[in-house]
Amino acid sequence: MTSLLFGIILSALLSLTSLLVILLRVSPLSAPGQALPSFFLSLFLSVSSVASLVLFVLWGILPLHAWDQGKLLSISLRQGTFIGLGTVILLLFHLLALLNWWIAILIYAVFVLVELALLY
Repeated sequence: MTSLLFGIILSALLSLTSLLVILLRVSPLSAPGQALPSFFLSLFLSVSSVASLVLFVLWGILPLHAWDQGKLLSISLRQGTFIGLGTVILLLFHLLALLNWWIAILIYAVFVLVELALLY
């Protein structure tokens, strides 16, 4: 197991624990200045690290390309970061009452197009 993969697994465990602590223990009514930024940061880290691990396993199982493990981990880390950023933007739009179903599709479509541009 490479050190980067171990770091992503450790980050996933710590960020999921942080998200659970924030969801269960921090009240947004008593401290909204601290609760909302910490919620969005822990959500971004949780979604990014878990999506990176899932995509790394998925790209390892599907033999679409003959890339080595380092390239697969790099690509899955980038894609996981895009998924996490899209999810945080989606929830931020929902918090501001700007979210429609087509806006959600457009948010993720932007990140898919950026990923396609970076792929080639």
